Amino acid sequence: MLEFLYSVDVRLFFFINHTLANPVLDAVMPVLTDFNKLLPVRIGAVLFILYMLLRGGRNGRTMIGVLVLTIIISDQVNSGFLKELFGRVRPCRALEGVRMLVGCGGGLSFPSSHAVNNFAAAAVIGRYYPAQRYYWLVFAAVIAFSRPYVGVHYPSDILAGSIIGAGIGFGLTKLADRFLPGQKSTL
Repeated sequence: MLEFLYSVDVRLFFFINHTLANPVLDAVMPVLTDFNKLLPVRIGAVLFILYMLLRGGRNGRTMIGVLVLTIIISDQVNSGFLKELFGRVRPCRALEGVRMLVGCGGGLSFPSSHAVNNFAAAAVIGRYYPAQRYYWLVFAAVIAFSRPYVGVHYPSDILAGSIIGAGIGFGLTKLADRFLPGQKSTL
């Protein structure tokens, strides 16, 4: 059964990595996959955090606190525990003929940290700003989709990462609801 699931994963990977390949996505996906490394994005994130802390009221300050805690926890649980537990090698190291649009990276593959962290963040931001929930989920999904497109993750890596990240974000917002009076989840 595991071999069958792996073969489906590999087929989906090559469908995304090869069949969907086109010049527009070839230019866009490498930028999206490393979106958080762009200097304007980093500056924007710092300004967003400062704005929320200074002008976002209690809701904004709570969201930033929960968001920071969520990213720390989700990244450590994923990179420090789950990836080591599963030990899955990236497709760019395991498969022949992978179209590489970025470097393969030295880490392990399952689950995708990009998916875990972005879906965790989307869950937190969406809880405190429900009108923006779907924008953040779409953003997280596009970032996750970029990973097999550029050749560094299997589709199951991003699916599992999405579920794990959303679960961590949802769980931590529920804990915040419990311990921070006056903050009730809309999820």
